[in-house]
Amino acid sequence: MTLQRQLGFWLVSALVLAVALYVLGDVLLPFVAGLVLAYLLDPLASRMEKWGASRLVATIAILSLFILFFILALVLLLPVLAQQLSVFVARLPTYVSQLQAIAAERGGPLLERLGLGGGLGDTQKIVSDFAGQAAAWATKVGQSALAGGQAIASLVSLLVITPVVAFYLLADWDKMIATVDRWLPVRHRDTIRGLAAQMDVAISGFIRGQSLVCLLLGSYYAIGLWAMGLNFGVLIGMLSGFLSFIPYVGSITGLLLAVGVALVQFWPDWKMPLIAFAIFASGQFIEGNILAPKLVGEAVGLHPVWLMFALVAFGSFFGFLGLLLAVPLAAIAGVLARFALTQYLASPLYSGEWVRRLESKGE
Repeated sequence: MTLQRQLGFWLVSALVLAVALYVLGDVLLPFVAGLVLAYLLDPLASRMEKWGASRLVATIAILSLFILFFILALVLLLPVLAQQLSVFVARLPTYVSQLQAIAAERGGPLLERLGLGGGLGDTQKIVSDFAGQAAAWATKVGQSALAGGQAIASLVSLLVITPVVAFYLLADWDKMIATVDRWLPVRHRDTIRGLAAQMDVAISGFIRGQSLVCLLLGSYYAIGLWAMGLNFGVLIGMLSGFLSFIPYVGSITGLLLAVGVALVQFWPDWKMPLIAFAIFASGQFIEGNILAPKLVGEAVGLHPVWLMFALVAFGSFFGFLGLLLAVPLAAIAGVLARFALTQYLASPLYSGEWVRRLESKGE
């Protein structure tokens, strides 16, 4: 009964938390974002404390530098990216038509030889309709996201409330952790502390490490594509770096966009599409062999499929708030699942000892 009550308590708590996130998602967003920001910046504050600075001074200095860097990034990059995005969306149907023409020119004779030439026109029409619908959908989503006072109010609250919440949480982080530690049940305190340490390693290792990997990859792609003279190179590079947070999605998306734009822009020169391909191939090599092992490490324990599922599932249910919570909750679930598997493998249920016990009692 004790185990059943414990399981019931945690299941009810998880259900209440899910309902609260679903109902209060827009309200909780700036507070959760402030919590995530404070968690990410806590190691810097602790290091500055070791150097002799007080916690308050370290908090003010770190948040001031972060806000300054964020504002500079918005001022320098946002106008360029917004301008390139608007032009790219406007030219997307033209690009698709030109890619179809290139495919028909190069692939048409081959399809005729295979007896499939009659379906080429239908295929082009399907692709054209799909591209038109995708562009219309993207435009509609962008307009709906930016329209109305609610979106503006949410953006303002995110930019204003998040730094304030992060300041207070970062200043009192050690006190909060000590308080929560005192609330742990004495009997299971060591086990919970061990699990919390594993969760911290998984969450911090992935979020901090993968964020830096995305930043470096996005900069590498953007500089490389801009240097080769590709239209919208900065936009494609930064988008690829941002989407690299989801395994394989960023590289595949950026590769398709870069090669497609290069084909249209430089046709019939095949060298430039190959250069774009080489930029992404080298980026993947650098990520897989240098950046990810050094910055993310092997001890994170987040399988790419599990991570993609968590991002899609939580993003679908809870929106942007779910995307913020997807990685931490996925890491926590992974640690708990490994702990449960370890307990099962060490239990009489796995070894069959409980059957022998029952048999011996029956005798």
